[in-house]
Amino acid sequence: MTTPPNLTQPHPTSPNPVAGSSSAGPTSAATQPDPTSPNPTQRDPLVIADRTFTSRLVVGTGKYPSHAVMQAAHIASGTTMVTVAVRRVDLAAKGEGSLLHWINREKIFLLPNTAGCYTADDAIRTARLGREAGLSNWVKLEVIGDEQTLFPDNEALIEATRVLVKEGFVVLPYTNDDPIACRKLADAGAAAVMPLGAPIGSGLGIQNPNNLLIIKSQAKVPVIVDAGVGTASDAAIAMELGVDGVLMNTAIAGAGDPASMAAAMRHAVIAGRLAFRAGRIAKRMYAAASSPTSGLIGT
Repeated sequence: MTTPPNLTQPHPTSPNPVAGSSSAGPTSAATQPDPTSPNPTQRDPLVIADRTFTSRLVVGTGKYPSHAVMQAAHIASGTTMVTVAVRRVDLAAKGEGSLLHWINREKIFLLPNTAGCYTADDAIRTARLGREAGLSNWVKLEVIGDEQTLFPDNEALIEATRVLVKEGFVVLPYTNDDPIACRKLADAGAAAVMPLGAPIGSGLGIQNPNNLLIIKSQAKVPVIVDAGVGTASDAAIAMELGVDGVLMNTAIAGAGDPASMAAAMRHAVIAGRLAFRAGRIAKRMYAAASSPTSGLIGT
């Protein structure tokens, strides 16, 4: 099995890749991002399990007009991790006809997923298939509970997480924005939790920010918002809440210009992270003068 690299350096094609840890709020100068740096969050890496990533933006591989468009979007996004559906990849395909041909695995970590699975057994079987095919022992675990909403079946998800963790998988489960479910998944051994921002592919943006705040405040593992982002401001809002990353596919792949949207998402994730780390001002009911009211000339 090919072991993907531990990505500790910025994506060479991205002048300003995103980075970040699961820590929250302002920190010491030693770890605080330098906004004047070409890579302002380089000193603030994201760590999941035993790997370090220089981007907080995780990107999908489906729904693009072509593999070439997908590759261009990945480069523009600065991502260092992409997710691929095990059941939708022709592992026998070779050359340019293979999806994997268009992903530079020396620079981008491959995260297989179990999209299309509706039972714990099916998801477990699919994860094993991905590992046996040499993709990775990491898995973005999906167990869908409803065909129309594509909401997860959390009971089956927790069951599958327990089994796969015991088998040595690094499990990142896609789940509801439910603090209890996220806590149970972390207790079951998940390396990160991936609550939805809105239904998959809906583009509705962050629908329940308070739940995400609760999940992050209680989390013992990184929190990555997965699904529902529609445009760059949605990604920035998610990051300003303090989550550790954002995963998206349709928002980029379905855009009129996927590469341009990918670049916008890259900068939005960086901006949201920097804003969160900087610390926003308190909200007030009334105005507050932005200039000093004492020591004025002529008074």
